[in-house]
Amino acid sequence: MPLRLPVLSAALGALLVLAACGHKQEPPPPPPPAAVKVVTLQPQPVSLTTELPGRTVAYRVAEIRPQVSGVVQKRMFVEGSDVRAGKQLYQIDAAPYQAAYESAAALAASAKSQAERFKPLAEVNAVSKQDYDNAVATAAQNKASADTARINLIYTKLLSPISGRIGRSSVTEGALVTANQTTALATVQQLDPIYVDVTQPSAVLLRLKRELAAGQLVAASRTEAEVTLTLEDGSHYGPRGKLQFTEVSVDETTGSVTLRALFPNPDKLLLPGMFVHEQIEEGRRNDALLVPQLAVTHNQKGEPTALVVGPDNKVELRTLTTERALGDKWLVTAGLKAGERVIVEGIQFAKPGAQVKPEELSPAAAPASGAQPPTPGTHQPGSGAQPPATGEPGQAAPEQQPDRGGQPNSTPQSGS
Repeated sequence: MPLRLPVLSAALGALLVLAACGHKQEPPPPPPPAAVKVVTLQPQPVSLTTELPGRTVAYRVAEIRPQVSGVVQKRMFVEGSDVRAGKQLYQIDAAPYQAAYESAAALAASAKSQAERFKPLAEVNAVSKQDYDNAVATAAQNKASADTARINLIYTKLLSPISGRIGRSSVTEGALVTANQTTALATVQQLDPIYVDVTQPSAVLLRLKRELAAGQLVAASRTEAEVTLTLEDGSHYGPRGKLQFTEVSVDETTGSVTLRALFPNPDKLLLPGMFVHEQIEEGRRNDALLVPQLAVTHNQKGEPTALVVGPDNKVELRTLTTERALGDKWLVTAGLKAGERVIVEGIQFAKPGAQVKPEELSPAAAPASGAQPPTPGTHQPGSGAQPPATGEPGQAAPEQQPDRGGQPNSTPQSGS
């Protein structure tokens, strides 16, 4: 019995090996195509608006300075009130100027009388013509001196050259002022209408001109573009303004140009120096392609990318050129075409070259971008934040690096 047990065990093992070789193990079935939600791109008209920070500037500014020296006798306005053009603001002691004028006027009258007496005498050669010419010249000089004294007497009354709101006074009664001094006694500013000056990068201005020349943009107005205003507290300023002009030179330090708009200000709500945001309607693009922000990620180079489902339901990776954010979408200028299907949901399950099962995403079920979007159609130059990534955390598609924590209201880096 002890000798037969090993023999039986070896025989049984050989039988099991032969049975296993007779039945081959079948491989597992391939996984079904991943289900993704897509959006079919369609060209649509959009209004392009740029929001730029700026400050308000008074329409007209008049600094009140004395043109004669003397002691201020009276201030004839209330600080912070509205004054009209020609209103007297200050009175300088006029006594010495009154005396100087009367003396000059008397000399002028005497010289004029002497010239008139010499005229008939010179005609009969009773006096020389040279004496007559000297009398006429003296009369003219004395008249000029009298006119100068009269003007100085008028200058003792400081008048407002424009209508507007006057600020605080730098002097009081009894102060000694001098002619053409550098310090202004007061400042009058016309507030209705009022200017708003903003700066725009020169590169943006060149791009707009190229697009207008190529017919890609339709100008907002043939003459003057309308602009709107947002105040410092975030409230909207009701009256619309008109863009007046663009600076003819570029600032060498900032590389930007100045734009000036004119706004009505009947209630004097806008004061000079206020910080505001101005929305400028640049034009209208009739065939814009808008891609949801959740469909755009970034690769390792920082270039915006998107996954597209081809006609054979295979995934393709595209590098995009994005211009600006319009609400919760990106305005794409290169990398995509009308009619193509862009993956919006299920990006983490889609790989370039893989087969997927696309399903059109209904507009009502469109996902939110997860961050506060800017005003629709508004572009804020100068921001360099990246758009938010799509999909679940830690499940990024291969060859893509979703950019977490970016803001959706900024223009991404463009890749060609």
